[in-house]
Amino acid sequence: MFVFNRKDLPADPVFPADLKKLGYFINDNDQIRKISDPEQEFQYKINKHERWNDMQREAMNTCIRRIVSARLRDLGLVTLRLPLTAKPTDAHVPILVSKNISSASRVIVVFGEPLQDLGIWAYRTVGKEGIDLGSAVAFAQAVLSKKDDADSNATNKDLSDTALVLANTGQLIWHCRSSRAMTLASWPCMPRESAVDSPPAMSHRNKIPGNGNWQEHVNCVFDEILAARGRFVRADAKIGVVGLVDGGLGAIRYLANNWEAWRPYISAICLSHPLHLASLDLGTQPNTEDPSSFAAFISSRCRGYMISNQPVGLPVASSHDHGCNCYSSGEALNIECIMPQAWKNMLEWLDQTFADPNHCEARLVIREFSGNGLPEGFVDEEENGGEE
Repeated sequence: MFVFNRKDLPADPVFPADLKKLGYFINDNDQIRKISDPEQEFQYKINKHERWNDMQREAMNTCIRRIVSARLRDLGLVTLRLPLTAKPTDAHVPILVSKNISSASRVIVVFGEPLQDLGIWAYRTVGKEGIDLGSAVAFAQAVLSKKDDADSNATNKDLSDTALVLANTGQLIWHCRSSRAMTLASWPCMPRESAVDSPPAMSHRNKIPGNGNWQEHVNCVFDEILAARGRFVRADAKIGVVGLVDGGLGAIRYLANNWEAWRPYISAICLSHPLHLASLDLGTQPNTEDPSSFAAFISSRCRGYMISNQPVGLPVASSHDHGCNCYSSGEALNIECIMPQAWKNMLEWLDQTFADPNHCEARLVIREFSGNGLPEGFVDEEENGGEE
């Protein structure tokens, strides 16, 4: 049996959270590339020991988070701490809201994936296609710069009067030493006494009150921010919900349990890779025939965007019954990359539903064919599918 003294153990690797010192730069296309080879993307594997690779990646992700945060602040977003009573050094989760949240007639709230950091859609898209595209920056620019022009369908609605809320379903672990919230992916990358030490154990001190998991966080955003009508948001503000994977499931479950209170205020819902099942999550007895039911709202004012290599926005079949129409995201492989590909289509539809409160999705039936050169799917509209 070999026994090592503490001083003989390899030191924990340290990488600076600085793009230049890591050997990278941002090119003219907003992509992160290697200084020594401007065509090469971020190189994860630099050592045979995973600890070195993971620590370098976390340093790079820290750089990306800082860049994205700065750009979102430049767009007018500010940080709110949840719970609202938390002090800067108390355990809390940060969310981002636009400065016009209390005056806007329309609010778009985004519940992201629990695996991602605040304001990040997909790190792989950030590195490959661009920082703004792989994060919430391009989306926030589009939301907060809406203009009510002659070409818009919003003839009697001012789309420029729109606020944005970026919830934070990922950073729900409180790191006491650094006094900040982080994701499960960042937790193992915190400094250790040596490179071979185990990751730090978690205790009750690492839990954030009222935000112990992504469902609690979704509830908290609704209850403490969006429900504070006349204080945080206008009393008559209409709310558009964008939910990504589990974030969308959390929003659906919350609204299903509280639909009577929220029915006058929710304008529409867009989901990436929806996880809810109509038979389980839309109420005890989902009834689309009752126009006041949550199930009826989902069938007429909700869309799901699925993994598919078809052009974005094309109706596609889903293997589960979500109670809503499903469309191609234009992303064929990675669920986390649906939002970067489909957000423009989502926002266009959210604009349409906000401009026309009576607009309803037609009920689409996807019929699959084989042979004879027919397309993979055929879309049919039921006769009265667009009526509530």
